[in-house]
Amino acid sequence: MKILMCRPDYYGIEYEINPWMKLEHKVNHADALKQWNELHKTILFCGAQIELVPAAPGWPDMVFTANAGLIYKNQIILSRFKYPERQGELPHYQTWFTQAGYDIANPTTNVHNQPFFEGAGDALLAGDILFAGYGFRTDKKFYQQAAYLDQHKLIYCELTDPYFYHLDTCFCPLNAELAIWYPAAFNQEAQKRMSQQIKLIAVSEEEAKRFACNAVVLDQHVILPTNCPNITTLLQNNGFQVHACEMNEYLKAGGACKCLTLRLD
Repeated sequence: MKILMCRPDYYGIEYEINPWMKLEHKVNHADALKQWNELHKTILFCGAQIELVPAAPGWPDMVFTANAGLIYKNQIILSRFKYPERQGELPHYQTWFTQAGYDIANPTTNVHNQPFFEGAGDALLAGDILFAGYGFRTDKKFYQQAAYLDQHKLIYCELTDPYFYHLDTCFCPLNAELAIWYPAAFNQEAQKRMSQQIKLIAVSEEEAKRFACNAVVLDQHVILPTNCPNITTLLQNNGFQVHACEMNEYLKAGGACKCLTLRLD
């Protein structure tokens, strides 16, 4: 297992592009680094390797590597960020993937004419089924137009609550058969479609807003934010080993454990 991360060297709240972000909620950089280091340490403890993409000045959200793209069938599908505040991250990510030897499914040509897509923040695999989130940061047309996606194995998931603006804030596959989710983040059609595809364990509103669903899954290990006791018990009852990491500095930006990572294999 291999995970991509980015040190929080330039992380901060410098703009507001989701309801969690408030300019007055300044980041404590010492605490942010401590929390990132603890997540890094926990991922290594759970048996994964970690690669680092260099942080770039001027792009404070680059720390959230889940949005760099999606690894799909041994290719990287690069993101097409919706907001200008994040679009400058893309060349840095493309450079890293190119130098690391990845086959890029959608190189950055005419990116301004393409539908928005925010990587593994909105597209999550459960086995070979791709749960395709859209509504706030990703355009449904992206999936429909992507020739390199298996259209017969897409489950469309429309997000309707702006506080859960990416799929990985409210849905987390644990394996090919089981996932946790916050159902109120989706419209009824998506709820029905998802329920028919995979067994789902509901997370309470309180713990969903602690980003309990924004978890890193490494085989039977699940890493999620602190203060999520109910879903922790449910996960343990299903045979998972749960690790809690403090994520308060990243919750200020609308992110947590999963947002800070990108699964590379």
